[in-house]
Amino acid sequence: MTDKKKPHTPMQAAFLDALMSEAGGNLRKAMDIAGYSRGTTIQEVCASLKDDIIERASMALALNAPKAAFGMIGVLDDPTAMGAKNSIAAASQVLDRVGLVKKDTLEVKSQGQAIFILPPKQDEDVVQE
Repeated sequence: MTDKKKPHTPMQAAFLDALMSEAGGNLRKAMDIAGYSRGTTIQEVCASLKDDIIERASMALALNAPKAAFGMIGVLDDPTAMGAKNSIAAASQVLDRVGLVKKDTLEVKSQGQAIFILPPKQDEDVVQE
């Protein structure tokens, strides 16, 4: 199966471009830049562009992942900087959303005792061969 997307109208393309650049994510501002009338609702424009908006938002996060990573590293250099806690929180959210998540590990320690994993019990009604 091939993924056939309906081509965008010039206004839709202008809206998407403006949304991710000069409008800075502001839907109404992007609509104004693209030339939509003030009577056009956000729902009318965005309903058919939902997947494209999500795709571009995902790309914006991916493009800012290095900035988030270096922001976290910057806090290591100057942990007393103004807003360091907020910077770490924001950077963590961006990195989580692009797939760079904190790795949790589970450590199992045994103090000389063995662990046995037994097979599941069989019903008594089942005849063994």
